[in-house]
Amino acid sequence: MTLTNRDIEDLVAFRRDLHRFPEISNEEAETANRVVAFLADTRADEVITGLGGHGIAFVYDSGVAGPTVLFRAELDALPIAEISDIPHRSAIAGKGHMCGHDGHMAILAALGRLFGRQRPATGRVVLMFQPAEETGDGAAGVTADPRYGAIRPDFAFSLHNLPGTPLGHVRLKAGVVNCASRGMRIVLEGREAHSSMPESGLSPMRAISRLMPELAALGGGSFASDDFAMATVTHASMGEPVFGVAPGRAEVRATLRTQLDARMADLCTAAEELAREAAAADGLTCSIDYHEIFVASLNDAEATAHLAAALDAEGISHDGEQLPMRASEDFGLFGHGSGSAMLYLGAGVERPNLHNPDYDFPDDLIPIGTRIFLRAARNLLG
Repeated sequence: MTLTNRDIEDLVAFRRDLHRFPEISNEEAETANRVVAFLADTRADEVITGLGGHGIAFVYDSGVAGPTVLFRAELDALPIAEISDIPHRSAIAGKGHMCGHDGHMAILAALGRLFGRQRPATGRVVLMFQPAEETGDGAAGVTADPRYGAIRPDFAFSLHNLPGTPLGHVRLKAGVVNCASRGMRIVLEGREAHSSMPESGLSPMRAISRLMPELAALGGGSFASDDFAMATVTHASMGEPVFGVAPGRAEVRATLRTQLDARMADLCTAAEELAREAAAADGLTCSIDYHEIFVASLNDAEATAHLAAALDAEGISHDGEQLPMRASEDFGLFGHGSGSAMLYLGAGVERPNLHNPDYDFPDDLIPIGTRIFLRAARNLLG
């Protein structure tokens, strides 16, 4: 069971159409509609819409008892203005598919065509088009949706295109592949005053000046070790941009990053203690909240072995170089209760990096990614 030349033409056109009309996290309604329309004639046994937001699941059921195997792609684009001059460049100002999620969707759409023609011999395949990966909201919303329990997989697989790696070569290993991360927002509040009488107010200036380098110093441990931690100050502001008022409020944002979720809990505790100590020293109040929370992504050994076997059967080269990555990925949540694994599919050595304003997913990866996932599904389900 393979893609025809007509299939590939249709899939490339579909991918480029998605590229022209990007939607950012939690706004992917029209993207979801395009996916549903493209796969309508595959006659999935079940289509679940509105999962965790705009998510969609297509179920192809053999009718014979067996495992459930899920493949995941992301619906969302980025709030980045595209600067390329390709014919299918983004038509939406300030938004673009600079992470290649349009290509990931095309690969799953290819699987839908193939399983629409021939169901697996046993079990069922679930194609999960997930919203809001870039903010960390998507997988959390999907897996928390009450309807997810009915399609919870035995195995979950995903891929991400990877510029800087030879086209079609795969990075894959068991264990940690993407770090846990979260955005920490700290607000310090005192009291404004006239700038001629700053002593009559309560300024957060000294507290924020101490706090930023203290947060950055929390990082430590070799990246190759379970003890790895990193705190990156990403934003700071204080008062209003005026000359007549001494500030009474400051905000600091930092991204906390670790390889393991348990280490993240320790890092959060340490960062919160620093923030509260800095506030207390100058009589300020302190509030803390978290955003864009990503758990660590760990490749299950058995699921990884299934992907490796599929790669070997298809004659696709692979190794574990460049893994784990510091970057985060919300696919890790699908591994909570299922065997999950993600592979990284080389997009070419000379291609712009992910999230660059001129990035475009290489169409040549669509049939390669499809072959890998199809082989994995057939090995597990027949």
